[in-house]
Amino acid sequence: MSLVVGIGELLWDLLPGGKQLGGAPSNFAYISSLLGSRAAVVSRVGNDDLGREALARVKALGLDASCIQLDEHHPTGTVHVSVDPQGLPEFKIVRDVAWDHIEWNAAVQQLATRADVVCFGSLAQRQEPSRSTIHRFLRATRESCLRIFDVNLRQNFYDAVTLKTGFALATVVKLNEDELPIVLQTCGLPTSSDESADAELLLQHYGMELVCVTRGQKGSLLMNKERFSEHPGFRVRVADTVGAGDAFTAALAYHYRLGHSLDAINAAANRVGSWVASQPGATPAASAEEISRLLGQETSAV
Repeated sequence: MSLVVGIGELLWDLLPGGKQLGGAPSNFAYISSLLGSRAAVVSRVGNDDLGREALARVKALGLDASCIQLDEHHPTGTVHVSVDPQGLPEFKIVRDVAWDHIEWNAAVQQLATRADVVCFGSLAQRQEPSRSTIHRFLRATRESCLRIFDVNLRQNFYDAVTLKTGFALATVVKLNEDELPIVLQTCGLPTSSDESADAELLLQHYGMELVCVTRGQKGSLLMNKERFSEHPGFRVRVADTVGAGDAFTAALAYHYRLGHSLDAINAAANRVGSWVASQPGATPAASAEEISRLLGQETSAV
């Protein structure tokens, strides 16, 4: 059984209907656990009511919380989320919170050496010491570890150095169709009106194994050095899209490690992402039957 790690922000999304545990790393870890992996979260919460509730929630979700640190000086992270009529979220992220201060320690190091998959983003690299801890974690992983950079641009919490360092440390990069031209421009690379050409430029320039461009309900593009795959997505009644991209990433990681074809990976990731979009919140419960459906039958090996 693979050990999957999400490292970075752990926070509460303050939604119109109430608060939901959030942060891409924990969302990714939870969906990975539904798909059959052992999953752990590396983050930091305040030693406050929200932090204790977050820890309890992570454990209740069946995730390894042994590398979630308690911070005596900074509060648990929160994000004010508004949702438009199409179900698309807008985020206002509180600054200088506990997850900005993730520390390197023996437990984090030990987890890094055991990880089969690690997912990280740009947001948790917005300040020290979390930035250095994330980089150190990635460099401590085994060569065989799948390192996924889920770019996840938020507000102004990114720059060229963050992006270029992430690309250098990643084997897989995932970003959405709106982020792709911003990323290229930020890194000083030319953009075009051809999304496939832009994805190929990113792939070739930084030498990762795979680039994934998500398109919301319109599906996604996957591209490696040999070929590309496009999927039109699955139509669902959207509850909200919070966590749908993280679910997509979890399914992508699961099937990529199994050596499935790009088309099969693409279909599976879109299926799981659309299911989360059809549910309220980023960590919906799933029956054994639902999990079997999400795993699908299209995952024939290359």
